[in-house]
Amino acid sequence: MSREKEIYRVTLVGSVVNALLLAFKFVAGIVGHSTAMVADAVHSLSDFLTDILVIVFVRISSKPEDKTHEYGHGKYETIASFLIAIGLMGVAIGIIVNGGQKLSAWLRGEDLAAPGQIALWAALISIVMKEALFWYTIRRGKALDSQAMVANAWHHRSDALSSIGAAIGIGGALLLGSRWTVLDPIAGIIVGLMLVHTAVELIGGSMAELTEGSLPEETEQEIRQLILSVNGVEDPHKLRTRRIGNHIAVDVHVRMDGDMTLREAHDRSSEIEQRIRERFGEESYVSIHMEPSV
Repeated sequence: MSREKEIYRVTLVGSVVNALLLAFKFVAGIVGHSTAMVADAVHSLSDFLTDILVIVFVRISSKPEDKTHEYGHGKYETIASFLIAIGLMGVAIGIIVNGGQKLSAWLRGEDLAAPGQIALWAALISIVMKEALFWYTIRRGKALDSQAMVANAWHHRSDALSSIGAAIGIGGALLLGSRWTVLDPIAGIIVGLMLVHTAVELIGGSMAELTEGSLPEETEQEIRQLILSVNGVEDPHKLRTRRIGNHIAVDVHVRMDGDMTLREAHDRSSEIEQRIRERFGEESYVSIHMEPSV
C-alpha cells in the first residue's frame, strides 16, 4: 500500500470514530444536562474537521514535482501540521477560558449544574476510544514519517484528555454531590494547559521547516559520517540541510584527489548519494559539489 493510501486509511478510521463520538457526546450532553460534555462534543467536532484537513493536504503534498514546484509539494503536509497545531491551541485556550468562567462562577457562590450518568458514560467511552486512536495514529504517523499524522494523533490525545477532565467533573458531581462540580472546571484548566504545551511544540516544529530550519545537529553529524565512509572522500563542508515534507534535502561540498578521473569522482559522488538515500529515504534531495584536495 502506498504512503498516501496508508495515510488516507488511518485518517479515515479516525474520522469515523470522531463522527460517532461527536453524535454520542452531543446527545449525552444535552440529555444529561452536562455543559462539560457538550464542550467535549465540540472538541470532537474539531478533531473531525482536522481529519478532513489531513486528507486534503496530504493528497496535495503527494503530487510529484512539476515546473512550479521543482522540489515537490511536501511542504503542504507541513502546512497541514501547522494548521492542526493552531487548531489544537485554539481548543486548549477555549477549554481554559471555559473552565475559568465556571470556576469564577463557583467562587462567587453560584451552583454548577449536576450532570446525568449518560454524560459520565460518554466521557469514559471517549477516553478509551480516543486513547486507542491516539496510539494507532501516532505509530503509523511515525512509521510513515508524516508530521501531519503525528499532529493529528495529538489532537486525538487532546480529546481523550478533555474527556478525562469531563469524567472527573461529572463523576465527582455524581458521587460527591453538587458542591464538587467545581472539579470539572479545575480539571479542564489543567488539561488545557497541557494541550497548550503540546501545541507549542507542534507549532515550533512546523515553523522550523516552513522557515527552512536545518536538521538537528546529530542528524547532520550522521550525514557527515556517511560521506566520510566513502573511500577517497574528505572534508565535507558547507553542509546545508532542511526538510521538505517527509523528505530531507542535503547540499554539501566535499574534497577528492584532484588527479582522479571525472568518472571516478562521479562514481564516488553517486555512492555518497546512494548511502544518504539508503539511510533517509530514496526521495531525499542530495546535491554534492566536488573540489580537489589541497
